[in-house]
Amino acid sequence: MVRVTYGAPRRQKKVRWFKAAKGYRGGRRRLWRTVRETVVRSWAYAYRDRRQKKRQFRRLWIIRINAAARMRGMRYSLFIDGLKKANIDLNRKQLSEMAIHDPAAFDAVVEAAKAARA
Repeated sequence: MVRVTYGAPRRQKKVRWFKAAKGYRGGRRRLWRTVRETVVRSWAYAYRDRRQKKRQFRRLWIIRINAAARMRGMRYSLFIDGLKKANIDLNRKQLSEMAIHDPAAFDAVVEAAKAARA
């Protein structure tokens, strides 16, 4: 039986893994077994964090909307309730951007929400 060593394909495979570990420190970039463990773990973190990113941005938008609404004398939950009752369909990202970049429009939205709750 002939002994097969997969010379070139094995090297090419390792090069792909080592490229994926570029920028890591120490053995995480130089040692084959550590590179594999680290890169697989990095893929897991990347998958998880693509989902967490969406949650974190939503939290940020809610915090901003709450702060802006409180400056105008209204709590976040009451503000959102007023928007639903007034049939104003703006998502939290839009409301957050409006609160920062267009305070006059946000004032109008808050007044509409207050009127719908009254």
